[in-house]
Amino acid sequence: MHVTLTTGAIDCDLHPSVPTIKALMPYLEEHWQDAFIARGIDHFNPMSYPPNAPLTCRPDWRETGVFPGSDLTALQKNALDTFGTRYAICNTVYGGQIATSETMGAAMCRAVNDWIRAEWLDRDHRLRASIVVPPQDPAVAVEEIERCAVDRRFVQIMLPVGVEMMLGRKFYWPIYEAAQRHHLPVGLHAGLMYRFAPTSTGWPSHYLQDYASITQTFEDQLLSLVSQGVFSKFENLTVVLIESGVTWLPGFLWRAVKTWRGVRPEVPWVKESPADIIRRHVRLTAQPIDAPADGAHLGRIMDQIGSDDMLLFATDYPHWQFEDCEALPAGIPSRLIEKIMLENPLRTYTRLEGTVQ
Repeated sequence: MHVTLTTGAIDCDLHPSVPTIKALMPYLEEHWQDAFIARGIDHFNPMSYPPNAPLTCRPDWRETGVFPGSDLTALQKNALDTFGTRYAICNTVYGGQIATSETMGAAMCRAVNDWIRAEWLDRDHRLRASIVVPPQDPAVAVEEIERCAVDRRFVQIMLPVGVEMMLGRKFYWPIYEAAQRHHLPVGLHAGLMYRFAPTSTGWPSHYLQDYASITQTFEDQLLSLVSQGVFSKFENLTVVLIESGVTWLPGFLWRAVKTWRGVRPEVPWVKESPADIIRRHVRLTAQPIDAPADGAHLGRIMDQIGSDDMLLFATDYPHWQFEDCEALPAGIPSRLIEKIMLENPLRTYTRLEGTVQ
């Protein structure tokens, strides 16, 4: 469904790509430049998506000889102009968040943030970005949040959903405190640090298993945030699930509420239904949408979610998740079109308009 609003849509997930580690070298401290060269990893490219894989880039969005997602002109043409985009949030998925070395991971995250600011935000007024931080070390992550938050074009903090521990643990709470203080949502993006197997029964053998199993990781982390009291402690915190899919949510809410009713003495700080907490604090990008082709099914799922405020428009550029201009699939109720494309993003990312609510 291609809808261009007169006021402009807000794209909550697109992916400028670091073409090679060499693109980051000018933004690395001299020590790390020397270290990368000495270690022979100045040609290393820790990308989540293989450049030539079909999912990495839609065929009509590929540019000959250009690394997918690395060209601003192509992004402007395909992702901004096509959808009449008012603002677009850049989520750079790169290797700093998976580095085994905490110090190297922090250096790479810092370089990515400086790179996205100079090479993208400074070149198009419609672009905004997430602050990439190293979950390996929350104290250092907070330092990076403080450094970048002064630039209001950074509108979110981004972590991979699969980190080293359950995200509800107090180890990560300094990140949430900084997020709330700076009015920054925490975006949990599909992806892992690969410290542990992505399934409860071990490592998958194929990409298909890895890709599909990430939904379980989102469920695990969401329930951790609720049950370990993150939203009770940080009452103004918003968490955005990026590329989690959508259709799993109604069943998850039903089971979370049913179980909470039976074992709520174990979590006395969870004073209301998990479904109510999630509807108030959690948002989801609506791409990729994991619904059947029959739009009637998606309409029922939206009713079962029980909130019109949770979905956010996203193209996931340049990844191949939909064809032509059908970023919103059939079945989205008409009452939700403008909410998903404009109203919900504006309420979620209060920095977009330069105001804090």
